[in-house]
Amino acid sequence: MLRLQNISFILPDKDVLFQGLNLVVNLYQKTALIGNNGVGKSTLLKIIAKELQPSDGQVTTDNHPYYVPQIFGQFNHLSVAQALGIEEKLNALNAILSGNASQRYFDALRDDWTIEERCKEALSYWHLNESTLTKKMDTLSGGEKTKVFLAGIVVHQPELILLDEPTNHLDTSGRQLLYDFIQSTKSTLLIVSHDRKLLNHLDTVCEMNPNGIKVYGGNYDFYKAQKQIEMNALNQDIHSKEKALKKAKEKEWETIERQQKLDVRAKKNAGKGGLPKIVANTWKNSAEKSTAKIADIHADKIENVRQALHGLRSSLSETNQIKFGFDNSKLHKGKNLVIAENINFNYENEQSLWNENLNFQIVSGERIAMKGRNGSGKTTLIQLITGKLEPSVGTVYRAANQSVYIDQEYSLLDNRLNVYEQAQRFNASMLQEHEIKTRLNRFLFTMEDWKKACVVLSGGEKMRLMICCLHIQSQAPDIIILDEPTNNLDIQSIEILTAALNEYEGTLIVVSHDESFLQQIHINRTIEMGR
Repeated sequence: MLRLQNISFILPDKDVLFQGLNLVVNLYQKTALIGNNGVGKSTLLKIIAKELQPSDGQVTTDNHPYYVPQIFGQFNHLSVAQALGIEEKLNALNAILSGNASQRYFDALRDDWTIEERCKEALSYWHLNESTLTKKMDTLSGGEKTKVFLAGIVVHQPELILLDEPTNHLDTSGRQLLYDFIQSTKSTLLIVSHDRKLLNHLDTVCEMNPNGIKVYGGNYDFYKAQKQIEMNALNQDIHSKEKALKKAKEKEWETIERQQKLDVRAKKNAGKGGLPKIVANTWKNSAEKSTAKIADIHADKIENVRQALHGLRSSLSETNQIKFGFDNSKLHKGKNLVIAENINFNYENEQSLWNENLNFQIVSGERIAMKGRNGSGKTTLIQLITGKLEPSVGTVYRAANQSVYIDQEYSLLDNRLNVYEQAQRFNASMLQEHEIKTRLNRFLFTMEDWKKACVVLSGGEKMRLMICCLHIQSQAPDIIILDEPTNNLDIQSIEILTAALNEYEGTLIVVSHDESFLQQIHINRTIEMGR
């Protein structure tokens, strides 16, 4: 069992990342941990894995957890066996089997006589060669590094497993292997992921924010249904508060108007009655104070309702607030944009990239997914489509078009610029400064963000800025090409991107292994690549 009690973490700059987190993960439970980018999910996993110490609170586990991180650069100087912590055991086993009966080898092996067999089984499951164990980590691709640490689960046989975005670098077949493993394992799982297909294989979803963790007792579809119920209730509360605000304002005017009439009548009566001046003034001052007091009471009520309404509105999802806002008028559906005939490509001193030459055409308005294993040439094909490369064999016809290529690092953004300067770079229609800032606000970049350097933005923030820049550019490109766009995004950012893409009417080409994302952006054709 895993128990988190009042966990807090303070960053080196003294900012509080999260505080007061409590969570219980029971034995055999398969739990998802989701939340917006920057909320601290990866940091929390590192605390559970004993790689970081919490600033406050306590972590209790029955067993030492096995942790698969999101980033593997810290292991690049090690061999695979060293990174998995099994080199000493394997060397000891080989020495003993070679006839060396030294006690130090038996001590190192610790009676783990099946270590080599488990390594073979694990590597085979993840489609890795036995020779992988001796390779340096820095020679492996991102997907291979992920598979190495996933293979370590079979090798170490832990009871508690922590996975941080495990599908980020896996291709479709690798993802399916992971889904199958999650279905069959008896281990306790805590997984940080934005992969909605993976999340539907888990039995509990926990939503994390800086001040707590809310538990939903079901898979991702159940979580979404519950969130929709919450959102409907929130919208009802907003509607109710809007009515209350309107009613409060009407009541204020009615009351003040009635009081003012009473004040006027009182003044007239005071003048007619021949009252002493001091008494008349007292009545007048009393009436004025009464009116002011009533106005203050109603102002307080209105302000309380207004603040409650602002709080409710700030809880609304950002998903539907952001749109491309393109002028789609110059897009012509049905136009042949690219025609490829018997194309292939050879890098220097290498064989042809594809076993069979490729033939396809791309027509304006299509939504195309480009699929293939890691290393199958998807990026090369994108460069052939955009004209950055020419085929070694065959021909590519390209009609005059404007295309935008957005990779997973959002390299179209210039890290040397701040947010406002980057937006200005795309200002082809000569918008005024206040108009650019208005658009930045619309894409959730407030005044505090305008001078923020692009290099420090999160994946979700870069995606929003990229969409904002295309919006400022105004005229829709003929083709938008997205290369693994969901890899560095949280679920909310994926939903924002999905909503924006569904508004776009041009040609969409997407490289992605995220089946849920491809389905939601209405892909209608696939170009498959094999080697």
